[in-house]
Amino acid sequence: MRNELDKSLTVAGSKILLDTQVKRVLAQKQILSWIMKYTVREFMDLPLDVIEGCIEGDPEISTVKVNPGETNEKITGMPNEDKVPGEGAVYYDIRFFAVAPGDSQQIRVIINLEMQKSYYPGYPIVTRGIFYGARMISAQLGTEFSDSDYSNIRHVYSIWICTGVPDKIGNAISEYRLEKHDLIPGFPDVQEDYDKLSVVVIGLNEKKDSSSQLINMLNVLLSTEMDTTVKKQRLQDDFSMKMEHGIGKEEDLMCNYSDYVWEKGMVKGREEGLEEGMVKGREEGLEEGMVKGREEGLVKGREEGREEGETRLASLLMKMNAAGETEQVFIVLNDAKVREEFYKKYGL
Repeated sequence: MRNELDKSLTVAGSKILLDTQVKRVLAQKQILSWIMKYTVREFMDLPLDVIEGCIEGDPEISTVKVNPGETNEKITGMPNEDKVPGEGAVYYDIRFFAVAPGDSQQIRVIINLEMQKSYYPGYPIVTRGIFYGARMISAQLGTEFSDSDYSNIRHVYSIWICTGVPDKIGNAISEYRLEKHDLIPGFPDVQEDYDKLSVVVIGLNEKKDSSSQLINMLNVLLSTEMDTTVKKQRLQDDFSMKMEHGIGKEEDLMCNYSDYVWEKGMVKGREEGLEEGMVKGREEGLEEGMVKGREEGLVKGREEGREEGETRLASLLMKMNAAGETEQVFIVLNDAKVREEFYKKYGL
């Protein structure tokens, strides 16, 4: 069976490790229970510790495909399905089952959580959420319901967390769902018959204040400016998060990797800035060229340095994983000297 590190490194790319680590933080049940408390109607009246116990198994992280053509096995332990020929593979960031107590029987829902770094990715987020929700409904055929037993279709939620939302929107949460509208009144309104799909969009703006506990918690959790130690302390003090296991470890890994990539970008930026500044300095005056060169080179170097650093580190971790050295990963991410030794060891 593939371990968690192997899953994290399946898809190559310069930013995949950091992106996946953010998903691993969000997939902690303490975090999921907070999100469910404020966005999933079936759980809003339950205490956080009860909600945490309602989450079935371990949430799946970037291992289940959205595309049609699924084998439609049970969600718990569902393997990657074959993609439809000619279509690219798209994965749910996080997906899981949760069971809430009901009046006569338990209520089972399917929840998909997506992390979006831009509120304007080139398409309406809510529209993509509808597609994801529709796929989660159709994928239930043969597992949650069969033939014409449509009453057993489970309510699905596709929840999208967007960072860097513009000031004119600020911090916001909206749910998009099906509702009955009478053109000519007469039909009874049985909400449970059609209330099967919800898309929730959470907008985060770290610079704006909010009265929402969920918004405040997520802004702390996903902050790119807050010191890691301060962040963990605030999560404990302000939101009663437990850091001994799970979240604390995943948060450290995410922040340490992010810091490492930033440092690599700064080094490369200084080098390229100096070189470019020397050239311009000879042409326009050494002093002016050095200043301008450092400024322009630093911006460009940060971007290229981050990408180069991420790619090199991702390659190293994949090689370590293939060689069975997974226990050394955390040390490599935290100790620059050890990291350089491993780069040499694997010819990177």
